[in-house]
This record gives sequence, structure tokens and C-alpha cells, in this order.
Amino acid sequence: MNALFAATLVFVGGHFLLSSEPLRARLVESLGDGMFRGLYGLVMLAAFAAMLAAYGAAPQTPVWSPPPAFKLVPVLVMPVAAVLLVAGVTTPNPTMVGGEKVLDGRPESAAVGILTVTRHPFLWATTLWAASHLLVRGDAANIILLVGILVLSLGGMAHIDKRREAALGSDWGPVALTTSRLPFKAILQGRCELDLAGIGWKRLFGGLALYAILLPAHGWLLGVPLL
Repeated sequence: MNALFAATLVFVGGHFLLSSEPLRARLVESLGDGMFRGLYGLVMLAAFAAMLAAYGAAPQTPVWSPPPAFKLVPVLVMPVAAVLLVAGVTTPNPTMVGGEKVLDGRPESAAVGILTVTRHPFLWATTLWAASHLLVRGDAANIILLVGILVLSLGGMAHIDKRREAALGSDWGPVALTTSRLPFKAILQGRCELDLAGIGWKRLFGGLALYAILLPAHGWLLGVPLL
């Protein structure tokens, strides 16, 4: 359990620390941008692997007993998370790693597809996954892991926005104006319109297909059958 807590702390804290502007600028100056990105990826991959290994070895120490009705929450929430995940990784996005090039001097082009819903679709997918599973897993190991992912996902959105604003300068203004961190906020405020055509049926069905595959495979992958 101590190893899981330490690995989760390194994985979550490492993201914020290594991408913080003062330290990142110093490391990029010393190593070069390409070398820094490579080392950053290796460190985070190692921390992620250590976190999963510690999670697998941790005892299932109960902390609380979720009500049986809560078991429906992930089943209902995860289709939305799967669509956000697929749409997020297949849509060019200025908030993703290396995404500054997406704008290419045209910041007004940011509000397309799933980005009209939120400019952080991938992080909202991981947020929904962690939050919905936190309601049904009451043991200490799952609480440590899922709370860590929640902190990284929710805190990462604000952290990324702040870094992009500093890096992109005036180009970030139109992005912030026409998109929103909170899902549907920009649409409800009339700052953009839902771009269903940009999202496309392929992304929608791709997300639902991913969910359809994971639903029966959940027991085999994680030892917790859902069907």
C-alpha cells in the first residue's frame, strides 16, 4: 500500500512538477526540447508501470461499502467517457502534447468537433472513469489510485490552460473564448455552437464500440465481471 501511494504520488506530482514552467524551461534549455520530451515520457511511463504493479500487489483493505445501486453508475457513465476518449485522441487539439502547431496562426479554428463540447475531452474521459469507479470501489488501493487520477485529470486541465496561455500569448485568446474547460459551458453561453458534423458518426460509434468491447472484457481484464 505504501508503494502504491508513493508511485501514485510520483506519477501525479511528476506531471505537474516536470511541466511547471520554471523547471521545464530550465530542463529544455539544458537538454533540448526533444530530449526533454523523451525523458519526460520515459519517467512518466516508468511511474505509471510502478503504480499499476503496486496496485496489483496491494491488499484489498475495505474502507467503506458502496450501496449496490451505485454499481449502475459506471455502466451508464462509461459510454460517455468512451466517446470523449475516442473523439479526444482523434481530434487535433491545441491542449494536447505538441498541440500548439494545431492552430498554425489560425486560433479561431480551435472550436471544432468535440472541442465545442470541451477543450479537454481526454481528461474529462479519465475524470468520468475515475469518479464513476470511485463510487463503486470502496477499498484503499482503488481509492488511492482513483483519487490520484482525479487530481491529475481535473488539476491538469487548469494547469494546461495556464501553460498554453503563457506559451501562445494572443493566439490563446480565441481558443479560450470559443471553447470551455467545463463541458457545454461555451455552448450554453453562446460562445460556440455544437459541431456534431465535426464530431462525426465514426467517432461516436467508435466510442460506443470501445465500450461494447470493454463491457464483457471487464471481468477478464480486471477480475470484476460486469455482466
